[in-house]
Amino acid sequence: MSLTQRIVTAMLLGLLMGALLNFLSNGNVLSAGAIAWLDLYLVNGLFDTIGQIFVRSLKLLVVPLVFVSLICGVSALGNNSRMGAVAGKTVALYMTTTAIAIALAIVVAVLVRPGVGIDLALATDFVAKEAPPLKTTIINIFPSNPVQSMAQGSILQVIVFSLLMGFAISKSGEQGQRVSGFFNDVNEVIMKMVMILMKLAPYGIFCLLAKLFAGVGIGMILSLAKYFFTVLFVLFLHSLGVYSLIFKAFTGLSVRLFLSKMRSALTLAFSTASSGATMPVTLRTVEKRLGVNNSVASFTVPLGATINMDGTAIMQGVATVFIAQAYNIGLGLDGYLTVVLTATLASIGTAAVPGVGLVMLVMVLNQVGLPVEGIGLIIGVDRLLDMTRTATNVTGDAMVTTVVANSEDLLDKDVFNDPEAGVIREV
Repeated sequence: MSLTQRIVTAMLLGLLMGALLNFLSNGNVLSAGAIAWLDLYLVNGLFDTIGQIFVRSLKLLVVPLVFVSLICGVSALGNNSRMGAVAGKTVALYMTTTAIAIALAIVVAVLVRPGVGIDLALATDFVAKEAPPLKTTIINIFPSNPVQSMAQGSILQVIVFSLLMGFAISKSGEQGQRVSGFFNDVNEVIMKMVMILMKLAPYGIFCLLAKLFAGVGIGMILSLAKYFFTVLFVLFLHSLGVYSLIFKAFTGLSVRLFLSKMRSALTLAFSTASSGATMPVTLRTVEKRLGVNNSVASFTVPLGATINMDGTAIMQGVATVFIAQAYNIGLGLDGYLTVVLTATLASIGTAAVPGVGLVMLVMVLNQVGLPVEGIGLIIGVDRLLDMTRTATNVTGDAMVTTVVANSEDLLDKDVFNDPEAGVIREV
């Protein structure tokens, strides 16, 4: 089997194993001692250990990959730097798709009305994290200590430092060329590490999903089915509809081939529910499989993994309407426009905050005067939806990267049109 087939197979087997373990634990099939043994040694023991090691191994590569790859990309542009144009197009596209995502989510949610008839007794206690002031967030984008930024995994700060260093290298003549050559060699070694981890991905994915679905039963989805499937529908509509239209309109290339080449990255994004953890694979995919030049990909992919929150914006749009309907509160046109604006700006403003999705939702709810406690209604299925919206985010990162590269004539269309380009082969 190809690597993509192995990953998809592992994902399906993990889902089945988790569902089976959940049934055995809750179906009065096994004794209490057997259930405790399965939970302690298999689910929270073997599966959780292997899954967490796999995610940590992916995150291990994020900071060095962003740092080295971005330096290589910016220094390669040299005196003919188009970084300003690339940055402007990238941010504009990310903000536009986020605004479209949340507007689409609100329209569908208003039509479907998922919150009508909800029993508020389902709500659980939820302690909202305080969102940082916008001024603080903007200041914190710029590092005072780049080593500390790398140690803490502050990707926006790493991006700023890498941009500055790469630009300085491009202006340093012969010395800069020597340094650039060193970073190019290091970049090749890091990409080889990504390929090694990708070959181990099926095992990590199996354990992650088996552990997740062993703890989350089907009953939780059924109790919030209308909300759950409304979010799911909008996520698919945005990923397959909006992204496809933008991609086709600006590049004229095959949408089917684009999505086909993204399969490995998307299954990994779905399994880990982390754009950051998936970033090394996303970057390799857009460069080696889609043919995007490193000078573009090294900037747009890390930035997208940090600020592109289309999937989260969709959740916020549906959740806001859902909570308003559950509490019988009317928002009106002004309220919905406020939700669109707040969520779009928040996609950048809260990017570095842990638990970004719920923090952003708290900001939106506060802005339109809805009770924050309503998050308790949806928190039970949020982990499952987080997996799908991460895949949406990664699709958006790759789509914007390819569109920007094509506009700058930095997309190798021969690589893009070759179905076998960049395929990881077993050695």
